Amino acid sequence: MAVAAPSPAAYLSGLSRRGSLSSSPARKALTVVAMAPKKVNKYDESWKKEWYGAGIFFEGSEEVEVDVFKKLEKRKVLSNVEKAGLLSKAEGLGLTLSSIERLGVFSKAEELGLLSLFERAAAVSPSALASAALPILVAALAAVVLIPDDSAGLVAVQAVVAGGLVVGAAGLIVGSVVIGGLQEAD
Repeated sequence: MAVAAPSPAAYLSGLSRRGSLSSSPARKALTVVAMAPKKVNKYDESWKKEWYGAGIFFEGSEEVEVDVFKKLEKRKVLSNVEKAGLLSKAEGLGLTLSSIERLGVFSKAEELGLLSLFERAAAVSPSALASAALPILVAALAAVVLIPDDSAGLVAVQAVVAGGLVVGAAGLIVGSVVIGGLQEAD
């Protein structure tokens, strides 16, 4: 026997009429635990009226366009680096502009396309990065549990695998925070 469930709005309005939605200490507060991705309607310029098709508008997801350099300029990152004295500290550690030039770091980054990779990475959803960290943390835990502790070599393998996965997951979480900060609405 199938029973029709009331809609969430009808259920909540029934609770508020009966007084069950009051803020008594015995009841927990209603919290939202997940949200659907944001959908937007886009105008399709190439649309023309035919006997088929969805219409002049189509549904898509919101695209975030981020200009990283303008964001960094607005946040005055270079001024803060200068005020913090990070350049003199780097020079004290032996990292100077001439040593970077001798190593050919910039030309190698250009060859490998790291700047375009950085630009594409800045457009990635921060929540997707943070969500990708969870399975990696589970894999690290699985490595600790599943790799036996029978010998020193296996313990070393266990530590290296789990440590690498945890560092990767931490990098994804930190990256999501940084990209989320860069993508903040002005």
